[in-house]
Amino acid sequence: MNEKSTAADGYGRLLATYLGPQRGRVILLAALVLLTLTLQLANPQIIRYFLDNLQQGGQLRALLGAAALFMSVTIVQQIVLLAATYVGEVVGWTATNALRVDLARHCLRLDLSFHKAHTPGELIERVDGDVNELANFFSRMILTLVGNGLLVIGVLILLWRESWQIGLSITLIALVSVLIVNHLRKRIVPRWEALRGADADLFGFLEERLNGTEDIQTSGAKGYMMRGLDQLLSRRWRAAQRALHLDAWIIPTPIWVFALAYAAAHLIGGRLFLDGSLTIGAVYVIFYYIGLVEGPLWQTVEMVDQLQRASAALNRIVKLRQVQPTLHDGDGVDLPAGPLAVTFDHVSFQYEDVAPLSSSLSGLSAEALPTVANNGAEDKDKVQEVVIHDLSFHLEPGAVLGLLGRTGSGKSTLSKLLFRFYDPSDGSIRLGTPDHMVDLRQARRSDLRGRIGMVTQDIQLFHASVRDNLTLFDKQIPDPRVLAVMDEVGLSTWLQELPDGLDTQLSGSDSNLSAGEAQLLAFARVFLIDPGLVILDEASSRLDPATEQRIEAALNRLLTGGDEARTCIIIAHRLATVQRADQILILEDGRILEYGMRLALAADPNSRFTRLLQTGLEEVIT
Repeated sequence: MNEKSTAADGYGRLLATYLGPQRGRVILLAALVLLTLTLQLANPQIIRYFLDNLQQGGQLRALLGAAALFMSVTIVQQIVLLAATYVGEVVGWTATNALRVDLARHCLRLDLSFHKAHTPGELIERVDGDVNELANFFSRMILTLVGNGLLVIGVLILLWRESWQIGLSITLIALVSVLIVNHLRKRIVPRWEALRGADADLFGFLEERLNGTEDIQTSGAKGYMMRGLDQLLSRRWRAAQRALHLDAWIIPTPIWVFALAYAAAHLIGGRLFLDGSLTIGAVYVIFYYIGLVEGPLWQTVEMVDQLQRASAALNRIVKLRQVQPTLHDGDGVDLPAGPLAVTFDHVSFQYEDVAPLSSSLSGLSAEALPTVANNGAEDKDKVQEVVIHDLSFHLEPGAVLGLLGRTGSGKSTLSKLLFRFYDPSDGSIRLGTPDHMVDLRQARRSDLRGRIGMVTQDIQLFHASVRDNLTLFDKQIPDPRVLAVMDEVGLSTWLQELPDGLDTQLSGSDSNLSAGEAQLLAFARVFLIDPGLVILDEASSRLDPATEQRIEAALNRLLTGGDEARTCIIIAHRLATVQRADQILILEDGRILEYGMRLALAADPNSRFTRLLQTGLEEVIT
């Protein structure tokens, strides 16, 4: 399948998907555009009648009637044009908003490996920036281009009707101009696509570096970052130059087209008028029709420019939608209520880097896309890093595991495997009860994550109400349960001091919450889902002692879980946090360095855990 047919199919699917639900509005918009076209072609005939009648000494009443009809048609034409513009904008915004929602939902479905390879800024540029380029395409671009094309055809037919010589000359000029513009259009689409890719890389770079402003300043890396910014800006400038230089050949097309058209009208029309073959009204109509298509032709040239940008944006959107998750839900199994047993059975795992969309895909042919779109499973150039080697251990329901190890030893990766952000490269992970364990790959991820709760050191807050931050926008959780949980974690006093209670708006990461309050909110989220397994990933590593006591109290209530204790995995750097653990597992380079019951390891003078207790946990493993 050639590139042209692929692009046409892409436009066709896009129009069918997002304009299909608005069929009534689209039909109304088409009717309005066609009505405007009809009125534009009809009005010159009224002027022709007026001029010919005036030349022949027609009656004043007929002349006034023609003038009144001309003004009426002009007014109606403007009203119809205004209505078409309004309906077109409604259609465009409805379609593009639906496309944004679908792209955002698609990105959320993709694997964590995809999000590691693409910054939030780049994805925002794709979901919002590229879709913005399609807004006019959805609203009026196609119908306007079609309408202008029909207008030109109508004008040519009427010119042939007046004089075949003029009709032939104007038709030849129009055909030559269309061929030239179409040739330039094919060459400019890849250049606009390269510019959109440079924009995405630039915005991704800015978003990531602005988020790390403090680290950049304290590490003295400003010069390095500015050099990176300069390189991206230079790349964008070169891409813009290449696109705009070729665009400059398309923009002046109407100038020479109409120069030739008016020259032909003067030479041929003037001779026919002098020969008596044309009346004054016919000569006027010829020049009027040539002038009538001048505005639409300029508009078409402008829209061809917009169409190139829309084509580039569409290509990038198609590439994004071709990327599919490699992790899929299992058939679904019922995870038991209460605390969950956990088994790692000879688990090994390695990260696989995913090729960036904006750079790696931009130069690929259509035949190469499916391979990369499936996260490049067969890509030999992909860098692979083995993080976990042959890891095996078992936790009984209600047991607490203290997980220790240096930075990069694989502790956080273990938690990601439990949440099934990734699947093991080898081995299996099972949850359930001792007599009925279930492989994670058999469960639905939504069910799985409803049975596992996690509290990390960095708490993500949203620009939303306290209620939505706690329930994560789940409207089915009632307020009484939210209030009960707030009281259970010790935040009821804090909640009462807020001006609007649960409706108080938090300002995301810039919210005026202390680190302890944010951690307690994270504990409240876990309480609300009532999990059977709790993972604490260094949850109290940056808290002062007073705040840590509040966290410890909330943790005690969380792990007891009412009648049955919850199973817990504590990833910690501090001795106080692992003192509640039943078992200790020490990782080093993704391998088990030591594993056993905490009391037994503490009593063994030769154990690594005893050494950690003697020398200080933070000094040894950080």
